[in-house]
Amino acid sequence: MSLDIQLDSMSVAEKVQLLESVWQSLCGCPGDVQSPEWHREVLEERSRRLEDGRATISAWTDAKARLMQLGR
Repeated sequence: MSLDIQLDSMSVAEKVQLLESVWQSLCGCPGDVQSPEWHREVLEERSRRLEDGRATISAWTDAKARLMQLGR
């Protein structure tokens, strides 16, 4: 299937909304989505960074708000 999505004409906010829609669709059938090995490696490294204080986390609502500000 081919979709003709005019990404160049979309605002950042519209693109974020599109990504959210795709993500929500993927979450509806999680067994169909296989993560590659490098995802596990990245997650383990991020966990180590959190544990030793080299990284922090943000609530999704805060991160989303920052992304939406980029589109203005």
